[in-house]
Amino acid sequence: MARVVDVAAENVRLPVSRERVRRAADAVLRAERVRDAVVSITFVSARRIAAMNRRHLRHRGATDVLSFGWPAAGTKASLGGDIYIAPEVARVNAAAHGASSREELLRLVVHGVLHVLGHEHPNGEERYASPMWKRQEALLRRELVRA
Repeated sequence: MARVVDVAAENVRLPVSRERVRRAADAVLRAERVRDAVVSITFVSARRIAAMNRRHLRHRGATDVLSFGWPAAGTKASLGGDIYIAPEVARVNAAAHGASSREELLRLVVHGVLHVLGHEHPNGEERYASPMWKRQEALLRRELVRA
């Protein structure tokens, strides 16, 4: 088995190629020393992610990323996960933080993969000082330099 990353887009535009997303997710798995994994990344509309956010987390409104880790039953993979990203929400967040849409989408890919791997962060402003956030930003900088 190896690292398998599948990328799909459901009727949304991406400022970055699916191959670039796949490579970024695989780079996080490599950096975290994960040898066997199956990860699915799907880009969805703000409306779809809002429905998922309400159904799964009981939160109202659209969010930028949702991640679900799961044991990779029936495969030789050591872990698996599904990541959903809303590019429309990412664009708004990117503008608010002075980042490009491309950078913000790659940040969300890194963020989602780290969550699938079991990393967590506090809510609110404390998240920016958390070990997960610092790891995310270090991995993102490495990915942006490679691009």
